[in-house]
This record gives sequence, C-alpha cells and structure tokens, in this order.
Amino acid sequence: MRNPEDDHLYEATLSSETVFDGVVIKLFRDRIRLPDGSEGIREYIRHPGAVLIVAQLPDTRLLFVRQFRYALGRSVLELPAGRIDPGEAPGDCARRELLEETGYEARDWRPLGSIHTCVGYSDERIDVYLARELTEVGAEPDDGEFLEILSLTPDAAEQAARDGRVTDAKTLSALFLALPHLRG
Repeated sequence: MRNPEDDHLYEATLSSETVFDGVVIKLFRDRIRLPDGSEGIREYIRHPGAVLIVAQLPDTRLLFVRQFRYALGRSVLELPAGRIDPGEAPGDCARRELLEETGYEARDWRPLGSIHTCVGYSDERIDVYLARELTEVGAEPDDGEFLEILSLTPDAAEQAARDGRVTDAKTLSALFLALPHLRG
C-alpha cells in the first residue's frame, strides 16, 4: 500500500517483464523511474504469502520441525509454516499447516503480526500466529514432505536462535514476536 508521506521516495514502474513463472514464485524485471527522475531496474519475486505457527504445548514447550532445505543443502530447524493456497484465508492456512506438519490442532489462536522475509527482492508476507490449547490428532504431511517434529522450551528456543542452531529468518522473527506472550 502506497503511503503519501513517502512520495519523495516513490519509484514508478515504467515497464514490467515476467522473467520466470514458476509453481511457487514469479520473477519480474521492471524498468522504473527513480525519485530523482533517472531510470533504474528492479528484479523481484512475487510470492503468494505464507503463515507461521508458534505452537505452544500445555507444558510451555514449542513445536519445531526439522527438514531438509534443498537450496541450503542441509536440514534446518524451523517453526511450522506453509504457503497460502489460492483463495485460502491465512487463519485457515495456519490451521491446515499445523495439522499437516505436526499432527496437532489448537483451540486458541492469536495473530501476532506479519513479517516480510526479504524486502530487497521479494513481496513475501508471512502472517504469524500463536496457537495454544493443542490436541494431538496425527500428522498429515504433504506428499514429498519429510519432517522431524521436536519441541523446545521458550528459553531453549531463544538459546538456539542466539547460538546459531536456528538461522531461518521467519522463525527468528516469529520468536521475537512471540516471546513476550510465551513468558507472560
């Protein structure tokens, strides 16, 4: 959404080209007019949006998943998350992803805010939810999705973020948003 206060910083689109139209992302290259009147190029990714769930068990531990991330060539410790399907509401996606990835349902849901993962080249927005009053009903992972489910206390999760065991930006951001609620 454009803010009139930022008009002196605004970059106007002159032309736009789709460079890649993939299953998950679309890559664009735009020619733009900069605030000083000169022209420039911006390459960026359009993403359908996602959710992330900070799921807290009754004993205060948080549910994490560990999965192989192909782009990094290694497994990563993350909070449960997933892409929003076309026409799906973010809250519905959060409920679906929590069940698929962890096998839990939650009775208490609280939105914690939204994050943009990498504003320099992507419009991806992730809505973050706190889920409590969990009941285990059995995981239903997507085809081709292989995960380990782990749990950490809030203190252990914070320590994992500080010592480099958690490097995933969306997980780090969500922990920052959630920790005050988890300890209060």
